Amino acid sequence: MPNLSQAKWWQDAVIYQVYPRSFRDSNGDGIGDIQGVIQSLPYLASLGVDAVWLSPFYKTPNKDGGYDVEDPRDVDPMFGTLGDAERLISAAHGLDLKVVFDVVPNHFSSEHKWFKEALRSAPGSKERSRFHFYDGKGVDGNVPPNNWNSLFNGPAWTRVIEQNGELGQWYLHLFDSSQPDLNWENPEVLEDFKTTLRFWLDRGVDGFRIDVAHGLAKEDIHIDHRNPDALIRALRVESSDLTKEERISLLTDIPFFDRDGVHEIYSEWRKVIDEYSGDRMFVAEAYIYPTSRLARYVRPGELHQVFNFDFLLIEWSASAIQEAITRVLSELEEAGAPPTWALDNHDSPRVVSRLKSEKKARALAMVAHALPGSLYIYQGEELGLPDGEIAPEFRQDPAFIRSAGKDLGRDGARVPLPWEADEKNFGFSTGTSWLPQDPSYKNYSIDLEEADHASFLNLYKTSLALRKKHLGLGGDSVLEWPDSPEGVVYFKRSGGFILLANTTAESLEVNIRFAATIILQSAEGASITGSIVRIPADTTLWLQQ
Repeated sequence: MPNLSQAKWWQDAVIYQVYPRSFRDSNGDGIGDIQGVIQSLPYLASLGVDAVWLSPFYKTPNKDGGYDVEDPRDVDPMFGTLGDAERLISAAHGLDLKVVFDVVPNHFSSEHKWFKEALRSAPGSKERSRFHFYDGKGVDGNVPPNNWNSLFNGPAWTRVIEQNGELGQWYLHLFDSSQPDLNWENPEVLEDFKTTLRFWLDRGVDGFRIDVAHGLAKEDIHIDHRNPDALIRALRVESSDLTKEERISLLTDIPFFDRDGVHEIYSEWRKVIDEYSGDRMFVAEAYIYPTSRLARYVRPGELHQVFNFDFLLIEWSASAIQEAITRVLSELEEAGAPPTWALDNHDSPRVVSRLKSEKKARALAMVAHALPGSLYIYQGEELGLPDGEIAPEFRQDPAFIRSAGKDLGRDGARVPLPWEADEKNFGFSTGTSWLPQDPSYKNYSIDLEEADHASFLNLYKTSLALRKKHLGLGGDSVLEWPDSPEGVVYFKRSGGFILLANTTAESLEVNIRFAATIILQSAEGASITGSIVRIPADTTLWLQQ
């Protein structure tokens, strides 16, 4: 962990992720926008976060929720204007909130000017060299260059019609066919992204979250994968039918993820961000196995943070939780980088739905909030929102469409937020919401939860205030792990802080061998008699010695 005397803001920050389409709509068109975020910044400040991270709001055909970027240096009209983005940065800074924007370097939209130029150009041209265009195999080139699959189902290759009207080359897209992968061996690509980074840094952005950070470098395109169907299943952890051993074997053998070439790219990016004052930062989204390789992304001279996905997937189990915490801290210690913790994001099932329990989700949140490093909160997580139930005809995720409905996709975690229980669309928009809200969302509206002292929202407000102002829980601290009963997470931190989490279905007693006071509990019913702490089922306690 870094030296606290030289700590940067991001090393122990609470960063709130906004998915703009679903946050708040200011103009009644049913789509959340930048002005809606600006209007809601006081809410985020009152929650106790340090920074706001926005998923893409750039110019886009919106084939993949904005992650198909047509112009990374302009704002899509559905979200507002470039001036709105600049005002957002200024307004956030006025409330002492840092601002992090998404950058999407693995691919562009098929509507990007470069890809349009590539389609108009001949095979072998410099225009096509910015992407992965290859001749096909087989008779008349009718077989894709390799057998790789898209993470959104189906082949990772699409064949184009050449200018003469005949079938021609194939282009690579690890995601939707509307998202052609960029060729990072072409120096033009690196220079273009340097320009994009400087464009937003010049406007005051404090950092970038890097989408698919591990995917930029590819190995020899002509080599088939030994089992492409199983690989895609392995990458979808929550629905995999593979054994643990099969998954591990596949995840350590991915020709298009976590190749050594990505580190050269990020060394160049680091030089750019280091030109700017104010502790600017990068955080990488990188799903990698073994997780020990994540530390390579945060070596000196590369990126500042990397997400770990343990708590996005973890079961409510004391042994699993302790193993994840100790492993993550150990793996990042040598690199001198702070860990990150997250329970939700826009690509994953919400923690309440995943654990099938609000009580367990509250308890797991209190574990995450007590850990050193940075904490990332996805919009609505603080309300205890479950995934929204969405009828098939309203689903828009390309993963759902490309799989003919077999993969439900990510729309359930992207349903718009409920702000006011008695307003149309629960205060999200006066128009027709782009995704329908689940009727049950009324019970999770911000106005109702603010008025309920026992709500999910007020638990978050209290825990974040304690974490930040009183306990310093995000900062540098060694975790001690005293012996504890089976099913109990028990660790101590400096200053006399103690965490106890009972992950079982029965009340348990723990002898902590000294007097302590309960300062926060995820559910009512805990008590202390002398040094004996009684913890209700599925409950986390914060104690002060």
